[in-house]
Amino acid sequence: MLSTVFDLPLWNLPWWGYLLIALGMTHVTIASVTIFLHRHQAHRALDLHPAVSHFFRFWLWLTTGMVTKAWAAIHRKHHAKCETAEDPHSPQVLGLKKVLWEGAELYRAEARNQETLEKYGHGTPDDWIERNLYTRHSGKGILLMLLLNVVLFGPIGITIWAVQMAWIPITAAGIINGVGHYWGYRNFACEDASTNILPWGILIGGEELHNNHHAYGTSARLSNKWYEFDIGWFYIRTLETLGLAKVRRTAPVVRWQPARPMVDFSTVQAVITHRYDVMTRYARLMNKQLKRHLPQGVNVVKMREWLRLSPAELKQDEKAEIEQALEKSEKLAKIYHMRQELTHIWERSTLTKEQLVKNLQDWCQKAEASGIEALKDFSLKLRSYA
Repeated sequence: MLSTVFDLPLWNLPWWGYLLIALGMTHVTIASVTIFLHRHQAHRALDLHPAVSHFFRFWLWLTTGMVTKAWAAIHRKHHAKCETAEDPHSPQVLGLKKVLWEGAELYRAEARNQETLEKYGHGTPDDWIERNLYTRHSGKGILLMLLLNVVLFGPIGITIWAVQMAWIPITAAGIINGVGHYWGYRNFACEDASTNILPWGILIGGEELHNNHHAYGTSARLSNKWYEFDIGWFYIRTLETLGLAKVRRTAPVVRWQPARPMVDFSTVQAVITHRYDVMTRYARLMNKQLKRHLPQGVNVVKMREWLRLSPAELKQDEKAEIEQALEKSEKLAKIYHMRQELTHIWERSTLTKEQLVKNLQDWCQKAEASGIEALKDFSLKLRSYA
């Protein structure tokens, strides 16, 4: 009987047909990861109709063997402990090579950590089929997928299955978790090292726009600039139009108004809401001043990278080198220390409204009295956020 199945597959296709089938199946898998596991389960950025949600669960059981609770918990821990020794897969800590090539192994190791599952895995599916099939027999789905591929396509089905099994370990566990925290462009000056790998988020469902995601983790939409395309967001909007999904949150859009003469609480709220945009603009300000005021003999690229980090993220020798450079440029030192003071405004969550207003007002007055034109202009920009 097995010989008959191999000799007579249900579908006989040309070579390009099998290629399209493989690409189509892997694309459904990455869509399931980005829409269901990532944006719906881990971050609650959208709600899904139960039928759609269950389809994604079933498909992921067939094609990855990943358990929803484990995936969501590991990803939430990644955000909570990003770029620290407790981050399950930081290339900044573990090295790019290890995360790129052993990302799936790092995931499996963390999935065995019961403390991670209990602390970060709340709110994920816990119904009968999850407990008795998807979680309990997580590996049997991929075996069923192998059998289906062989029945449908014959021996070439084994190759299609192998591509399916490798897709998430390579693209998600390797490329997104590895390259997405190591190399690429940044729209937002986040506290972590996240990057956008490509502006056209198609092959990995929009997950390539990783810096955008870390800036606004609970946003259902990962694209931010006009030239960025998030195909996962396209699918979400399509589901929403059909009444099968409901978007709960998206990243705030920066809006402007004439600069207020004085800082009030609405100014503080706008600045805190758009703090990543604020710090990105401040980083550009610092980069321009570096070129003008950095002493000769100091590596501009290296200094730019260090200055975007908080003091807690720097090594002692890096701190010493920064201080030596800043001692030779009063303006650069002023701009650098003003950056630290600005971030402290939203880092102190226990402050009252009045204290927040006073702190931001004091910062603006200090910037305008600094004698540095770039800081004066930046104070005006802060008072223009709506």
